Amino acid sequence: MLKMRVCKLKSSLSIEEIPSLLLKNRPKYALSLMRADIIATQFEVPGRLLSIRPVGSGNINDTFLGVYKAEFGNFCIIIQRIRKDVFPQPEIIMKNLRVLSEHCIKIINEEIEESDRPWEFIQIIKTKTGQDYVLDEQGDLWRGLKFIEAGAVFESVQSLEHAFEVGATLGHFHHMVSTLPYQQLSYSLPNFHVTSQSLLELEQAVKSPSAEMSINTSPTTQKALNFIGQREQKILELENALQKGKLKLSITHGDPKAGNVMIHEETGQGLCLIDCDTVQPGLILNDIADAIRSLCNPAGEDPIDLQSVGLDLNLLSAFFDGYKFKAKNLLNTEEIAYLWTALHTITVELGIRFLTDHLRGDVYFKVRKPGHNLHRALVQFHLAESIENQEFVIREILEKQNDA
Repeated sequence: MLKMRVCKLKSSLSIEEIPSLLLKNRPKYALSLMRADIIATQFEVPGRLLSIRPVGSGNINDTFLGVYKAEFGNFCIIIQRIRKDVFPQPEIIMKNLRVLSEHCIKIINEEIEESDRPWEFIQIIKTKTGQDYVLDEQGDLWRGLKFIEAGAVFESVQSLEHAFEVGATLGHFHHMVSTLPYQQLSYSLPNFHVTSQSLLELEQAVKSPSAEMSINTSPTTQKALNFIGQREQKILELENALQKGKLKLSITHGDPKAGNVMIHEETGQGLCLIDCDTVQPGLILNDIADAIRSLCNPAGEDPIDLQSVGLDLNLLSAFFDGYKFKAKNLLNTEEIAYLWTALHTITVELGIRFLTDHLRGDVYFKVRKPGHNLHRALVQFHLAESIENQEFVIREILEKQNDA
């Protein structure tokens, strides 16, 4: 029998009273709750379904909290819909997650006596037929995951201590997967974080009929394209280094932003990384760089004022202190030398992806208004400029931390 932790929720709770895992400012889900309600009854959990509610603020998948009535109280599970139009082979995600979960839980249990905290990891809840997931009539994959009761997530950095814990949690993840050969995982998103592919997709989008009006009538769009063109060779350096054998492949999370790091509500310590759909072979530098990019820009990805965008050096230092504290000596000298390049590259690359989706008609990332993805792209380009302007001191921080 699957053992579930009791979820301290009353069936009469309003949506505002749910614990801090259930983030405010939730996007409006196009998917009906009625459909999610049907899916929720197919997982092997004791008790009767009381309610299902949308949670989180992800740009891609839909996430719900299922609340069930058990004999001694209510308990919860996380239910997620994986979009097939984004992940053409969602079964690969679940295969990877099964391998990853079993490996990491084994490591956590082996190191529990020396650990400074109760590390957690994603655990799959099987369906009533013994499967890891449910496929609906549209081909979308639905999965149930363990609800981590003590955990909270924050979409933006809360303090220097929070930045340290995000770094420590990512460092611990990389420590755990360092003993799992990357060949055991498949590519859930082929060409993810392959900059040359992002440039190619942008080139194709520019030629599409839907992009013509935006390019011809919007000086902002033209300025964004010029920004990319001026940096095209620079952002290919990391990919070239991998091809030349200067860098090596490892298992990476793929999206280690602050909102994917679960924090213990009472101690403030990092517990685990969540949202492992993009876990696959890649460059460990991309994980570190993407975490810095998302965490160390306090303005976030959607500020109204672009002038508020910039890389905070204090947050960077705190994050990397935490990372080295748990990752130990995973990074070699060559990798450290390319960290700034990775940070700059992944920031421009995300801007390229936002701009490409804007030109395609907003088919990948969820948007709340016309031009939303264009604005997101401009935010990343402003951040890239901040990274360029502070290159010397950013490199100094990273190299100094490596010597600590």
